[in-house]
Formats: sequence, C-alpha cells, structure tokens
Amino acid sequence: MNAVHDTMARQGLVRPRDGRMLGGVCAGLGRRFGLDPWIARLLFVLILFVIPGSQILIYPILWILMPAEQTVYEPPVPPATW
Repeated sequence: MNAVHDTMARQGLVRPRDGRMLGGVCAGLGRRFGLDPWIARLLFVLILFVIPGSQILIYPILWILMPAEQTVYEPPVPPATW
C-alpha cells in the first residue's frame, strides 16, 4: 500500500489538509489538474451520473489510495541576538 501512496504522491495526487468537504478526494483531484475544488466536485458528480452506481466504488477507493497531504514541520527560528 505504501508503494501506491508514494506513486500517487509523486504524481501530485494527495488529499489536501485544507479545502476538504468529506475526504478531500475532489479537492486533491482539482489541485492536481489545476481546477477549483468546486469545479472538480461538480465534474466528479456529473461523471458519476453517466456511470450510475460508480460513486459507491470510486470515491471510497480513491479515498483509501490517495495519501493525505503531509504537514511539514519547521522548527521555530530563535530571535536574533545582537
């Protein structure tokens, strides 16, 4: 499973920490393809209407396979002493 997460992370498919509605799948897809998250959500729903019942499979699978965005820890900068 880590290999799948690493591959998706390298391709830019991650679930962002901010801008999530449910699991962050559509926000991550939108970010990856340069779309606003709301447009990505709308397109996701429209595509799922074309293939009825697929939303029960596709969204949870992407939720599991797409890694969450990692937070980068930056240590505090000590104040300058003169």
